[in-house]
Amino acid sequence: MSGRLIAVVGPSGVGKDSIMAGMVARDPSLRLVRRTITRPPELGGEDYRYLAPQTFADAAARDAFALHWDAHGLSYGIPAAVLTDVQACHDCLANLSRGILAQAARVFPSLIVLHITARSDVLAARLAARGRETSDDIASRLRQAAKPLPEGLAVVTIENNGPLEAAIEAACAAIQPVSV
Repeated sequence: MSGRLIAVVGPSGVGKDSIMAGMVARDPSLRLVRRTITRPPELGGEDYRYLAPQTFADAAARDAFALHWDAHGLSYGIPAAVLTDVQACHDCLANLSRGILAQAARVFPSLIVLHITARSDVLAARLAARGRETSDDIASRLRQAAKPLPEGLAVVTIENNGPLEAAIEAACAAIQPVSV
């Protein structure tokens, strides 16, 4: 028996970080994964560990990450210690890219994917409000929102168009073990 990596995926602005924080508040046994990102700290966003691009590349070469990928001009990594946590029967919650899911399923056989969605008008408003992207960036992110997920994964779709609490509740319910 092992824990699970619960991958939270969805387009930028869909509320992944807010839903994850709400899930951990409801169930403190969930371990929230702190990603490593090459985004300079002054740009804000989630709680992450910053590494300069070359330092990140060096860390990746030393197998410091269980998973790592590039997206939107940045590099992202999930620390190797997360694999140890999952093997020690802990459920870990991580914000992942859709593009890394197939590899994540190979590294973490008990992977569950929470696919967070929202209407494009909701996404556009949220992206504009956070102030990190230009209008061209927002348009590009909205185009990417419809990208499909890889097939063959355990995926639960959660809509986040309304109250955040409703999405958090649906996400928490989706990861509960099945009762027999």
